[in-house]
Amino acid sequence: MKKIGVVLSGCGVYDGSEIQEAVITLLAIARCGAEAVCFAPDKPQADVINHLNNGKAIEHRNVLAEAARITRGAIFPLAQADANELDALIVPGGFGAAKNLCDFASKGSDCQIDSDLRRLARDCHAQGKPLGFICIAPVMLPKILDVPVRLTIGTDIDTAEIVEEMGAEHVPCPVDDIVVDEEHKVVTTPAYMLATRIDEAAMGIEKLVARVVDMAE
Repeated sequence: MKKIGVVLSGCGVYDGSEIQEAVITLLAIARCGAEAVCFAPDKPQADVINHLNNGKAIEHRNVLAEAARITRGAIFPLAQADANELDALIVPGGFGAAKNLCDFASKGSDCQIDSDLRRLARDCHAQGKPLGFICIAPVMLPKILDVPVRLTIGTDIDTAEIVEEMGAEHVPCPVDDIVVDEEHKVVTTPAYMLATRIDEAAMGIEKLVARVVDMAE
């Protein structure tokens, strides 16, 4: 059975992983006959957002502990992830991807990537294993791979310009489709960068997962 690494960034669209994107990803992996192996950084969240009013909460939460809510506790510290034990890697979106897996939300093109995520993704890439990045997560790819990768974050012009400034080739893409960089084995989809409903997000994510699993050897 193929093992697909899934890197989460907390629990909740505004300060962690987008929960629906994460759950759709895990469900799609299972339906493809593969096994999801989940990871998250064991560190404090960048911030905590009240999802009822979008205001900042005076709280401190741990990314790994919050992500464990999504996986029913079946998750490991990202520092323990080993590319040799995985066949592919997928990173769902949510603001946590831009806050906890990197600091794109605050620094844009000058962002730095979580060192454990960068190591894992680069190791997977070096071994020819496919990468799937969802929603806002693809903005990290130019800093992770240091190659002119083809990717999409949907149709947002401002974000697309930043991604291209970082060295990637941005490809506009509708919510129900994917962009595949065959040379680098990278698959991306807009999901909630464009989706207005869970079924819209699911269409692209399911295609991405199916393609990543198919590309995994």
